[in-house]
Amino acid sequence: MNQSSSATEVSEQTEAETATATASASATEAQPSYVKLAMRNMVRKRGTSLKHFVLTTVALLGFLIGLSYLTR
Repeated sequence: MNQSSSATEVSEQTEAETATATASASATEAQPSYVKLAMRNMVRKRGTSLKHFVLTTVALLGFLIGLSYLTR
């Protein structure tokens, strides 16, 4: 029992040191830019980004073709 409580204490100390190191590292590093966060999000959600890209392209082409038809 003594060994398991000692292992738990070491584990808790390691987690506390890791949390402290992470907090100090993020405090010294600059916040990521909006563009960097957007690019990371697009890579993570690949299907959604492609769907939005296709919808935007179709809508823009439809608008331009419709406008050219009305103003011919």
